[in-house]
This record gives sequence, structure tokens and C-alpha cells, in this order.
Amino acid sequence: MDNSSAAAHQAAGPSAAPAPTVWPTLQARDAHALIDFLVEKVGFLRTAVYADGDQVAHCQLDWPEGGGVMLGSYKPDAEWCTPPGTFGCYVVTNDVDGLYERVKAAGVTFAREIVDQDYGNREFAVRDPEGNLWSFGHYPGEPAPSGPSGTV
Repeated sequence: MDNSSAAAHQAAGPSAAPAPTVWPTLQARDAHALIDFLVEKVGFLRTAVYADGDQVAHCQLDWPEGGGVMLGSYKPDAEWCTPPGTFGCYVVTNDVDGLYERVKAAGVTFAREIVDQDYGNREFAVRDPEGNLWSFGHYPGEPAPSGPSGTV
């Protein structure tokens, strides 16, 4: 974070989160179907989709509670390429039980049913139509270290 970004973040206070600057990315054999699954069955927001017919060059899906993912069509000969079905992502939600019930009602396949973990998280995991794993829980991660070198 540069000095102006750090100052703006400090001025906003500890409860204000900065805009996402790390974006998990994935590719799909049927990107349009994956987008529909993540929007209609899980609850992501369709923010941007740039497509030419059945090929998606770029898609941004935002999570309503912050952050998001980017995805596109699988291009095995491209410089930036990840095989479909090899992605895993953890998504924070304040309403784990409500989301669990919503995706269950939508007929989503669970990789792990809802469970309370020993370390305090309540979470579940699903598999999307491409085979990727999506875990949802209320654990937001630990606070970022402070200080000039990123240490406390």
C-alpha cells in the first residue's frame, strides 16, 4: 500500500475495508454457465461480463459482503491459464446458515455439509459445475499486521 493509500485507509478508520486489490481468478469450460451458477444459486453479483459469443474474455463477480472473483473461458494455449476444476476459494459471509439454506434449496452439490469447526468457524463447502470448490464461513481472517514493514 503506498503512503497515500495507507493514509486514506487510516483516515477511514478500522472498520472501513479498502477496495479489493487481490482478485482470485479461474477459467471455465462453460464460463456462461459458471457465471449463472455463481450469480443465481450462490449470490454473487454480475458486475462485468465481456464476451464474444460463447467465449468470455473477462468477467467480474462481486460478493455482496466484499471482494469478488474474476473468470473467463478456458484457453489452454494462453499465457495465463488454469485448468477448470482446480480452483478453491473461501468466501466470508455474515449469514452462513441463511446462505447454506439458499444454496441447498437451489440444488447445489455439497462437498461438505455445514459444520462448526474446533477453531470457531461455522462453514460449508460446495462444488460448482466445473468441479471447483467454494467454502463459505463467517471467519473473516486475522487483522492485517500494522507498521512500515507489515509487522506488529
